[in-house]
Amino acid sequence: MRILLVEDDQMLGDGIRAGLMQQGYAADWVESGDAAETAMLTNEYEMLILDLGLPGKSGIEVLKDVRAKGNDLPVIILTARDTVEDRVLGLDSGADDYLTKPFELDELTARIRALIRRRGGRSNPVIEHKDIVVDPASHAVKKEDNVIDISPREFTILLLLLENLGKVLSRNRLEEGLYAWNEEVESNTVEVHIHHLRKKLGSDLIRTIRGVGYIIDKE
Repeated sequence: MRILLVEDDQMLGDGIRAGLMQQGYAADWVESGDAAETAMLTNEYEMLILDLGLPGKSGIEVLKDVRAKGNDLPVIILTARDTVEDRVLGLDSGADDYLTKPFELDELTARIRALIRRRGGRSNPVIEHKDIVVDPASHAVKKEDNVIDISPREFTILLLLLENLGKVLSRNRLEEGLYAWNEEVESNTVEVHIHHLRKKLGSDLIRTIRGVGYIIDKE
Protein backbone atom coordinates (compact mmCIF):
# COMPACT_ATOMS: atom_id res chain seq x y z
CA MET A 1 0.00 0.00 0.00
CA ARG A 2 1.41 3.37 -1.01
CA ILE A 3 0.96 6.37 1.28
CA LEU A 4 1.76 10.03 0.77
CA LEU A 5 2.94 11.77 3.95
CA VAL A 6 2.90 15.57 3.97
CA GLU A 7 4.79 16.93 6.99
CA ASP A 8 7.18 19.90 7.16
CA ASP A 9 8.84 18.92 10.46
CA GLN A 10 11.89 17.01 9.23
CA MET A 11 12.49 14.95 12.38
CA LEU A 12 8.83 13.99 12.71
CA GLY A 13 8.39 13.34 9.01
CA ASP A 14 11.47 11.13 8.85
CA GLY A 15 10.30 9.19 11.91
CA ILE A 16 6.77 8.64 10.61
CA ARG A 17 8.01 7.57 7.19
CA ALA A 18 10.49 5.09 8.73
CA GLY A 19 7.76 3.68 10.98
CA LEU A 20 5.35 3.25 8.09
CA MET A 21 8.02 1.51 6.02
CA GLN A 22 8.69 -0.89 8.91
CA GLN A 23 4.98 -1.72 8.91
CA GLY A 24 5.20 -2.70 5.23
CA TYR A 25 3.78 0.49 3.69
CA ALA A 26 5.44 2.21 0.75
CA ALA A 27 5.60 5.76 2.07
CA ASP A 28 6.58 8.88 0.12
CA TRP A 29 7.28 12.01 2.15
CA VAL A 30 7.03 15.64 1.04
CA GLU A 31 7.29 18.83 3.09
CA SER A 32 4.90 21.29 1.43
CA GLY A 33 1.41 21.53 0.00
CA ASP A 34 2.70 22.29 -3.49
CA ALA A 35 4.98 19.23 -3.42
CA ALA A 36 2.03 17.11 -2.27
CA GLU A 37 -0.07 18.17 -5.24
CA THR A 38 2.79 17.43 -7.64
CA ALA A 39 3.26 13.99 -6.09
CA MET A 40 -0.42 13.16 -6.47
CA LEU A 41 -0.33 14.14 -10.13
CA THR A 42 2.46 11.68 -10.88
CA ASN A 43 1.75 8.79 -8.49
CA GLU A 44 -1.23 6.75 -7.33
CA TYR A 45 -1.78 6.61 -3.57
CA GLU A 46 -4.15 4.69 -1.30
CA MET A 47 -3.82 7.11 1.63
CA LEU A 48 -2.90 10.75 2.32
CA ILE A 49 -1.51 11.71 5.73
CA LEU A 50 -1.63 15.49 5.87
CA ASP A 51 -0.26 18.11 8.26
CA LEU A 52 -2.20 21.37 8.33
CA GLY A 53 0.53 23.90 9.13
CA LEU A 54 2.52 23.68 5.91
CA PRO A 55 4.69 26.30 4.22
CA GLY A 56 2.99 27.95 1.25
CA LYS A 57 -0.23 26.09 0.48
CA SER A 58 -1.87 24.98 3.71
CA GLY A 59 -3.05 21.47 4.45
CA ILE A 60 -6.68 22.60 4.38
CA GLU A 61 -6.17 24.11 0.90
CA VAL A 62 -4.59 20.87 -0.32
CA LEU A 63 -7.47 18.86 1.15
CA LYS A 64 -10.13 21.08 -0.41
CA ASP A 65 -8.41 20.83 -3.81
CA VAL A 66 -8.27 17.03 -3.54
CA ARG A 67 -12.01 16.85 -2.83
CA ALA A 68 -12.87 19.47 -5.45
CA LYS A 69 -11.31 17.17 -8.06
CA GLY A 70 -13.61 14.35 -6.97
CA ASN A 71 -10.73 12.36 -5.46
CA ASP A 72 -12.03 10.08 -2.69
CA LEU A 73 -8.54 9.26 -1.40
CA PRO A 74 -8.72 8.53 2.37
CA VAL A 75 -7.15 11.42 4.30
CA ILE A 76 -5.86 11.50 7.87
CA ILE A 77 -4.98 14.92 9.27
CA LEU A 78 -1.99 15.16 11.61
CA THR A 79 -1.71 18.45 13.44
CA ALA A 80 -0.89 20.19 16.69
CA ARG A 81 -4.11 22.21 16.32
CA ASP A 82 -6.45 20.51 18.76
CA THR A 83 -9.35 22.89 19.22
CA VAL A 84 -12.87 21.76 18.39
CA GLU A 85 -13.03 24.42 15.66
CA ASP A 86 -9.88 23.07 14.00
CA ARG A 87 -11.16 19.48 14.08
CA VAL A 88 -14.53 20.52 12.66
CA LEU A 89 -12.85 22.52 9.89
CA GLY A 90 -10.62 19.59 8.93
CA LEU A 91 -13.44 17.05 8.89
CA ASP A 92 -15.86 19.37 7.09
CA SER A 93 -13.18 20.09 4.48
CA GLY A 94 -13.12 16.40 3.58
CA ALA A 95 -10.78 14.62 6.00
CA ASP A 96 -11.73 11.10 7.07
CA ASP A 97 -9.90 11.16 10.38
CA TYR A 98 -8.01 13.56 12.62
CA LEU A 99 -5.03 12.82 14.89
CA THR A 100 -3.45 15.45 17.11
CA LYS A 101 0.26 15.65 17.91
CA PRO A 102 1.93 14.13 19.80
CA PHE A 103 0.69 10.64 18.94
CA GLU A 104 1.89 7.05 18.93
CA LEU A 105 2.72 5.37 15.62
CA ASP A 106 0.62 2.36 16.65
CA GLU A 107 -2.46 4.58 16.82
CA LEU A 108 -1.74 6.06 13.40
CA THR A 109 -1.36 2.63 11.77
CA ALA A 110 -4.54 1.41 13.50
CA ARG A 111 -6.42 4.38 12.03
CA ILE A 112 -4.94 3.61 8.60
CA ARG A 113 -6.20 0.03 8.83
CA ALA A 114 -9.63 1.22 9.97
CA LEU A 115 -9.96 3.54 6.97
CA ILE A 116 -8.88 0.77 4.60
CA ARG A 117 -11.55 -1.51 6.09
CA ARG A 118 -14.19 1.18 5.77
CA ARG A 119 -13.27 1.91 2.17
CA GLY A 120 -13.44 -1.77 1.32
CA GLY A 121 -16.82 -2.14 3.00
CA ARG A 122 -15.45 -4.51 5.67
CA SER A 123 -16.34 -4.49 9.35
CA ASN A 124 -14.21 -7.47 10.35
CA PRO A 125 -10.58 -6.48 11.10
CA VAL A 126 -9.34 -9.76 9.60
CA ILE A 127 -9.80 -10.81 5.98
CA GLU A 128 -11.13 -14.31 5.31
CA HIS A 129 -11.13 -15.85 1.83
CA LYS A 130 -11.89 -19.53 1.44
CA ASP A 131 -9.47 -21.30 3.82
CA ILE A 132 -7.13 -18.31 4.18
CA VAL A 133 -7.25 -15.80 7.03
CA VAL A 134 -5.16 -12.61 6.96
CA ASP A 135 -4.73 -10.24 9.90
CA PRO A 136 -3.46 -6.83 8.68
CA ALA A 137 -2.66 -5.68 12.23
CA SER A 138 -0.30 -8.55 13.10
CA HIS A 139 0.71 -9.43 9.51
CA ALA A 140 -0.33 -13.01 10.29
CA VAL A 141 -1.50 -15.38 7.55
CA LYS A 142 -3.20 -18.72 8.18
CA LYS A 143 -4.31 -21.44 5.79
CA GLU A 144 -6.56 -24.13 7.24
CA ASP A 145 -5.59 -22.84 10.72
CA ASN A 146 -1.88 -23.33 9.98
CA VAL A 147 0.36 -20.27 10.31
CA ILE A 148 2.09 -19.52 6.99
CA ASP A 149 5.45 -17.76 6.96
CA ILE A 150 5.49 -15.11 4.25
CA SER A 151 7.82 -12.17 3.65
CA PRO A 152 6.71 -8.53 4.18
CA ARG A 153 6.48 -7.89 0.44
CA GLU A 154 4.61 -11.12 -0.18
CA PHE A 155 2.20 -9.98 2.52
CA THR A 156 1.77 -6.58 0.83
CA ILE A 157 0.92 -8.19 -2.51
CA LEU A 158 -1.49 -10.65 -0.90
CA LEU A 159 -3.21 -7.87 1.02
CA LEU A 160 -3.55 -5.65 -2.08
CA LEU A 161 -5.12 -8.49 -4.06
CA LEU A 162 -7.50 -9.44 -1.24
CA GLU A 163 -8.55 -5.82 -0.68
CA ASN A 164 -9.32 -5.63 -4.40
CA LEU A 165 -11.02 -9.01 -4.61
CA GLY A 166 -12.34 -9.71 -8.09
CA LYS A 167 -10.30 -6.89 -9.65
CA VAL A 168 -7.26 -7.30 -11.87
CA LEU A 169 -4.21 -5.43 -10.61
CA SER A 170 -1.41 -4.76 -13.07
CA ARG A 171 2.24 -5.51 -12.38
CA ASN A 172 2.93 -1.76 -12.21
CA ARG A 173 0.09 -1.27 -9.73
CA LEU A 174 1.53 -3.95 -7.46
CA GLU A 175 5.02 -2.47 -7.76
CA GLU A 176 3.65 0.92 -6.69
CA GLY A 177 2.35 -0.73 -3.53
CA LEU A 178 5.75 -2.25 -2.81
CA TYR A 179 8.21 0.55 -3.49
CA ALA A 180 8.44 4.17 -2.35
CA TRP A 181 10.64 6.84 -3.93
CA ASN A 182 14.36 6.10 -4.07
CA GLU A 183 13.83 2.37 -3.60
CA GLU A 184 15.27 0.24 -6.36
CA VAL A 185 12.63 -1.86 -8.11
CA GLU A 186 14.04 -5.34 -8.54
CA SER A 187 13.55 -7.05 -11.88
CA ASN A 188 10.63 -9.52 -11.95
CA THR A 189 10.03 -8.96 -8.24
CA VAL A 190 6.24 -9.18 -8.55
CA GLU A 191 6.41 -12.42 -10.49
CA VAL A 192 8.77 -13.94 -7.92
CA HIS A 193 6.54 -12.97 -5.00
CA ILE A 194 3.44 -14.28 -6.78
CA HIS A 195 5.25 -17.58 -7.40
CA HIS A 196 6.13 -17.87 -3.69
CA LEU A 197 2.57 -17.05 -2.61
CA ARG A 198 1.18 -19.75 -4.90
CA LYS A 199 3.58 -22.31 -3.45
CA LYS A 200 2.59 -21.41 0.11
CA LEU A 201 -1.14 -20.76 -0.28
CA GLY A 202 -2.18 -22.81 -3.30
CA SER A 203 -1.55 -22.58 -7.01
CA ASP A 204 -5.16 -21.62 -7.76
CA LEU A 205 -5.34 -18.64 -5.34
CA ILE A 206 -3.88 -15.98 -7.63
CA ARG A 207 -4.84 -16.06 -11.29
CA THR A 208 -2.77 -14.48 -14.03
CA ILE A 209 -4.62 -12.51 -16.69
CA ARG A 210 -2.08 -12.60 -19.48
CA GLY A 211 -0.98 -9.16 -20.60
CA VAL A 212 -3.11 -7.47 -17.92
CA GLY A 213 -2.14 -8.50 -14.40
CA TYR A 214 -3.19 -10.63 -11.42
CA ILE A 215 -6.46 -11.32 -9.64
CA ILE A 216 -7.87 -13.24 -6.68
CA ASP A 217 -11.34 -14.26 -7.80
CA LYS A 218 -14.38 -13.81 -5.59
CA GLU A 219 -15.91 -16.99 -4.28
